[in-house]
Amino acid sequence: MSRIGKQQIQIPAGVEVTFDAHAVRVKGPQGELTRALRDEIAFKTENGIITAEPRRNDKFSRSLWGTYMSHLSNMVAGVVTPFSKKLLVEGVGFKWEVKGTDLYLNLGFSHQIIKAIPKGVTVLVEKSALTITSIDKEAVGLFANQIRSLKKPEPYKGKGIRYSDEVIRRKQGKKSA
Repeated sequence: MSRIGKQQIQIPAGVEVTFDAHAVRVKGPQGELTRALRDEIAFKTENGIITAEPRRNDKFSRSLWGTYMSHLSNMVAGVVTPFSKKLLVEGVGFKWEVKGTDLYLNLGFSHQIIKAIPKGVTVLVEKSALTITSIDKEAVGLFANQIRSLKKPEPYKGKGIRYSDEVIRRKQGKKSA
């Protein structure tokens, strides 16, 4: 049995959740999210509480049970308060800036990297910090990971892109005799 799947999701005031044949739509004060669903899980909405149960008792249905409840919980939380991740850049000459719908990165390569900002995601640049915000938790995490993977932090001087709460274990390096 899925511990996450058995949990109930409380619908906050001002949020509407509708289940179609193969999709769920969550509408709230910050925006609207939709997600396609398979029919292995039966959802019920009563008195502002969402519950779910698998239609069959096989391994695939039970695995989707917890996954869909987790997605639904993130969608309900996202339309009330947006999700955000903060990235930091360290290194001489490393910088980033937003121009229109593109993010321009100078990361010590011979060329400038241009990354398109996904639809529904907002990016705010402050000196060496980059804040990624959206109502879709998956989009925020994916875009932040794509940016971080362009120049991961190295352990000797700590240069590169890292999350604001990430701790880089530093190595000592060479010793002179």
